[in-house]
Amino acid sequence: MAEENKVSLHGFFASPYVRRVELALKFKGIPYEYVEEDLKNKSSLLLKYNPVHKKVPVLVHNGKPIVESLVILEYIDETWKNGPQFLPEDPYKRAQIRFWASFVHQQVFQNMVLILKTDGEAQEKAVKEVSEKLSLLEEGIKSIFPEGIPIIDQENVGLLDIVIVSTFSSYKALKEVLGLELIDLEKTSPLLFSRLKALLELPVVEGALPPHEKVVGALKFMRQNALNSASV
Repeated sequence: MAEENKVSLHGFFASPYVRRVELALKFKGIPYEYVEEDLKNKSSLLLKYNPVHKKVPVLVHNGKPIVESLVILEYIDETWKNGPQFLPEDPYKRAQIRFWASFVHQQVFQNMVLILKTDGEAQEKAVKEVSEKLSLLEEGIKSIFPEGIPIIDQENVGLLDIVIVSTFSSYKALKEVLGLELIDLEKTSPLLFSRLKALLELPVVEGALPPHEKVVGALKFMRQNALNSASV
């Protein structure tokens, strides 16, 4: 790869934030080097590239780091015009997509993490929050596509699609870790569920997702760590 076009991604395999950047790069057909980070022993490069948050993902393009997954997705879309366009041309539609992508990123996913990391009343509260947020998201998807949701393929994948599939692709692993289905996506959010199902069948997505058992192992570890910390 020519030095002036060198792209690298610092990540962690179980991070949905990293996964969305990987998917964006793959949908655009951008060659890149992947650097797996040990989050307990972060590399000097990661700390150099992201001194503020010290977190993954970090995309490095021509030696310049870009951080925050949603910012990175827009950078990729603006820098590489090949492949699907992640944001529509229309300013209002673009604003809608940004709003709902941020909604999933900040509100839905954060409460999904709480479901994983808590028990009892706290978990029940998080489940309720996620259910309410999913209902709002379902209505949001309807408002974005008032004439019906178009059939998804690798050439019309958008920013919200990437955020959805990176956030919800591990819902089966979450169900396995918790031993029960706290949220039935198919019943509570049929539009979201059908969109997710179609996205998961795309070859680029199938090839980018880590093995199910590896995700289950990571989620179990996160849950046990959180519960142990809470009991100390």
